Amino acid sequence: MKKQGAHIDRPLAFLIFVLVVGGCMVFASAAFGLLARGAGNISSVVFNHLVLGVGAGVVALLITSVLDYRYWRRLAPYLFALALTATALVFIPGIGFEHGGGKRWIDLGGITFQPAEALKLGAVIMAAAYFGTIRSNIESFRLGLGGFLGILALPAVLLVLQPDLGTLGIVVAGVFAVYILAGAPWKHIAVVLCIAPLMLGILMLYKPYVRDRVMTFFYPSQNQQAEGYQIRQSLIAIGSGGLSGRGFGQGVQKFTYLPEPMGDSIFAVAGEEFGFFGSVAIIGLFLAFALRGFAVAAHTPDMFGSLLAVGISSYLASAAFINIAAMLGAAPLTGVPLTFVSQGGSAMLVSLASAGILLNISRRSAKR
Repeated sequence: MKKQGAHIDRPLAFLIFVLVVGGCMVFASAAFGLLARGAGNISSVVFNHLVLGVGAGVVALLITSVLDYRYWRRLAPYLFALALTATALVFIPGIGFEHGGGKRWIDLGGITFQPAEALKLGAVIMAAAYFGTIRSNIESFRLGLGGFLGILALPAVLLVLQPDLGTLGIVVAGVFAVYILAGAPWKHIAVVLCIAPLMLGILMLYKPYVRDRVMTFFYPSQNQQAEGYQIRQSLIAIGSGGLSGRGFGQGVQKFTYLPEPMGDSIFAVAGEEFGFFGSVAIIGLFLAFALRGFAVAAHTPDMFGSLLAVGISSYLASAAFINIAAMLGAAPLTGVPLTFVSQGGSAMLVSLASAGILLNISRRSAKR
């Protein structure tokens, strides 16, 4: 192993820069569409995203990129407990509030925050610290699989109650990636893969909206003015972009019928304006980001750093791919935002802070 590098991984930093700057451009185009519709709260949404999300997020990225990632191992239980407590606050009247049928936000002196975003990072840090500690006993049913299910238990309860199954899926993806890299035996991985569809089936029985979204995925032509409306409008937008797109800012659907053009439908805005080639480029950027994060993990000198790098790369990239798949009709709609692009100060702030931690890990990785 060669001497540890003193500089951040430049390809990784470049990918993050392109995704954030490009995301701001697409967000601005989508915001213009809502402005033309006469949306009354557009200024507060833009302020929340660009100032509290991108602005504060860049500051968080700079801080976490220079803060030694090994400190997070000591703080892991406290950060995880804090994230769980904040997520539970959404159920307390006067602090948490409901919007769009979900109790997912808390009001901090006039500034809204979605604590489940912090839970994504908190769960990954906790998983990396835990599995890095018990790695020699990873094949133990109690410490290995039991620890994996134990980390996910409280987040699952809180996120199902909100409800926010999209965020739960991302948390599971990040923690599962850490568990696999730590050396989970195949029989335990098989158990997890069997539990997942079973739990989805139970949720479909007791949560009608879950059943509706799954049925819309399998039968998109039904209820096109109700449950299937968003995916129909998204496919119209993406399809109308053709190969090269209508041009930046020239999209039509954002002015008319596309729901949530600044939110989880923002990939449809990009698809219409940049076309097939632009859409493939966006997917390629997220894939390159994930692969570069895995490369950083492969050259990190300690197990905690490797696990943390894989967990962060997996949860950020999986959120993007889940969003894109839903907009293409390849997965059920979940409401998951497009990483580094969709509106949401909370999501952008935590995503950039997570990217900063990944950059700091790359700073201490052994170079080829």
